[in-house]
Amino acid sequence: MATSIIMRGGNGRERMQAEAGFSLIEVMISMVVLTVGLVSLLGVFGLAMAATQSTQQDMIAKQLANEAYESIVTARNTTQISWDDIQNVGSTNCPISGAASCGIFLTGANSIYLPGTTGTNAGIVGTSNHLGMQTFEEPGPDGTYGDVDDVMIPLTDYQRTIAITELNPPVATLRNINVSVQYTSPQMKLPKTYVLNSYISQYP
Repeated sequence: MATSIIMRGGNGRERMQAEAGFSLIEVMISMVVLTVGLVSLLGVFGLAMAATQSTQQDMIAKQLANEAYESIVTARNTTQISWDDIQNVGSTNCPISGAASCGIFLTGANSIYLPGTTGTNAGIVGTSNHLGMQTFEEPGPDGTYGDVDDVMIPLTDYQRTIAITELNPPVATLRNINVSVQYTSPQMKLPKTYVLNSYISQYP
């Protein structure tokens, strides 16, 4: 006995609808969704680039703050300066010399200058004895430091404040040192500040 298969018209219409392509509205919606995704991805990429630049500046600010503190400690350890000198300019707390005022470290925010190499307070960061603007060295196109193609970047976007204060209540042989470095970059609308807070004793 022969068996025959009958295809109904309704099933045929359903097959034709299943094989039909996307409509124009569906294509437009897909393009909008894809565009939104790509724009978001580009935004994330931009934030990553800005974060990379900011990380380098954070590192420079930390280095500048540590440099100032270590300079003060080294000068004390080598007896290059006295206990009276380890204060901001104009301090009236001068127990060693008995002078009316003492202190060698500049007050307020100051540009990042190289310390002087001769004369009083030579080699000490943050005093009036200083040279030209300090620079930051970046490797050139070959990625190697110490070559002729290295790039020297002046630290004009940085300012450093060294504040040396007495403790409360005062301790004759101990003082507080607060070093803050403020800096800006094209990627940041507001300035950032790195703060190093520590203590220094009269004795090494």
